[in-house]
Amino acid sequence: MFSPEINETLNRQIQAEFYASHLYLSMAAYAESLNLPGMAGWMRMQSAEERIHALRLFDYVLDREGTVELRQIDRPPQQFGSASEMFKQVLEHERHVTQLISAAYQQATAGNDHATQVQLQWFVTEQVEEEKTASDISAQLEMAGNDTPTLLMLDRELGARSTAAAAAG
Repeated sequence: MFSPEINETLNRQIQAEFYASHLYLSMAAYAESLNLPGMAGWMRMQSAEERIHALRLFDYVLDREGTVELRQIDRPPQQFGSASEMFKQVLEHERHVTQLISAAYQQATAGNDHATQVQLQWFVTEQVEEEKTASDISAQLEMAGNDTPTLLMLDRELGARSTAAAAAG
């Protein structure tokens, strides 16, 4: 069992991960509306990955005899601007999640909760990858500018993201 404060923090993180899943699903719908099916597919996989992250914490809380409190998830935006602007928002969101994970890790460290530190270390490592990926895609879209052939090439490349890779995240 862990402290009520850590339990609360992990419940807030579960909520944040479920929100991220909804955000990426909203982005998938938006990308479809822009006729960018590759980006839409990438966002759908990202949404599924975020749900897996939420469930990983969900199971951890239960394993530690904590209490899972599923909370209301805010409605995500429906419009995201251009593909480049959308991926800038992805990067901003991933940086926000990194801050949340870092604060939770710091709290676990201050409370000498070694098991939670180990669990959160996986998320720390995952966030490095998430930020790098979002940053790379955002930079490529920025370089592409309004060049339609390049945008379509990037869309096709993002659509090639494998399901196995997404499930591993």
